Amino acid sequence: MANYTGPKVKLSRRVGVPIADLPKHTTKRQLNPPGMHGFRARRLRDYGVRLNEKQKLRYHYNVLEKKFRLYLDEAARSKGNTGVLLLQLLETRLDNAVRRMGWTRSIWAARQMVGHGHVLVNGKRVDIPSYRLLVGDTVEVRTDKAKKLARENMESLAGLEVPEWLNANPAELSCKIASLPSVDEVPFDVNMNLIIEFYR
Repeated sequence: MANYTGPKVKLSRRVGVPIADLPKHTTKRQLNPPGMHGFRARRLRDYGVRLNEKQKLRYHYNVLEKKFRLYLDEAARSKGNTGVLLLQLLETRLDNAVRRMGWTRSIWAARQMVGHGHVLVNGKRVDIPSYRLLVGDTVEVRTDKAKKLARENMESLAGLEVPEWLNANPAELSCKIASLPSVDEVPFDVNMNLIIEFYR
């Protein structure tokens, strides 16, 4: 499966917002446009505004365009608000749940942890980062080496708030999916209407 392996800070600079809660993404200098002097500020047209908003969401969840489009099509086919359903599909990815729990510091590290087989879902080893979690599923760290790493990451992210849709058990390094996430529980500011309009 293809995955972006280039410099991650460049993505934050491209869209103008930090796509990860890491110091090198959140410093003011890194939010300037890329390049020695940065390109001159110019007003984006309607297409550019919508494209930028879509890219923010894609980069935040580390999803390629083809997969993102499949998520959007599925959300559009389902009953309910397309924007809310799209966010729920992205939030309930296994790699994102690992990141939200604080077991890793970034979505890229979460993808690696899952891909290397260090995570169990309902007692079974799952190594697919895009695995969709359902209400009632239990996620836990499998190996001792990964548990040690997860605890170190949780200590370094002491102020991290675990969303309410994840019923966390830090002592056991496990969590249960209590409900589907709501838009208010997504700690990333994005305008879903602009993203839906981009594909119309």
